[in-house]
Amino acid sequence: MLRNTTTRYGWAAIILHWLIGLIFIGQFALGWTMVRIVSQRTAFELIQLHKSFGFLLLGLVLIRIGWRLANLTPELPEEVGPLERLAAPSVHFLLYAAQLVVPLSGWVLVSVSVLEIPSVPFNLFVMPHLPLGISEQAEDFWIFGHKWLAYAAIALVVLHILAALRHHFWLRDVVLVRMISPLIARRARKPE
Repeated sequence: MLRNTTTRYGWAAIILHWLIGLIFIGQFALGWTMVRIVSQRTAFELIQLHKSFGFLLLGLVLIRIGWRLANLTPELPEEVGPLERLAAPSVHFLLYAAQLVVPLSGWVLVSVSVLEIPSVPFNLFVMPHLPLGISEQAEDFWIFGHKWLAYAAIALVVLHILAALRHHFWLRDVVLVRMISPLIARRARKPE
């Protein structure tokens, strides 16, 4: 089952969800670590790795958004309350926006940097910089922006995780289960 149905996510959405989630959280940890490393060589290598995963993340998020637009979105279970039904689409929109804006702001940052260090994702090719003006002021602005966008995004991710755990352990519905496997979601579905 590759595609979504009205009640379950398909394998494509599930794999993209978890892959993007792991990379996104890993990117936050890597970004936090790389700016605290004393060794310039190690910091440089971690920054290149961070940029590589940032470009991969951006590509995967674009694929995921396209997949979501081309597929059904499973309906929330009947037990989900009206306030949560209202909030869920907004939070999902913010998560998608964050997954786009954070790597894009990183790309802008390396593009305006006075260091003009090329980005070479996974040592495969040179990713061109965006056609933006290079200046210390722009670099400082985007360092600040990228950092705080990442903090805001990780706060959204934590909220998303807590909501999923609430559904699974407290409400005991299929919201989390159906993002693990379409087969488990089918078995976990309450009898009608």
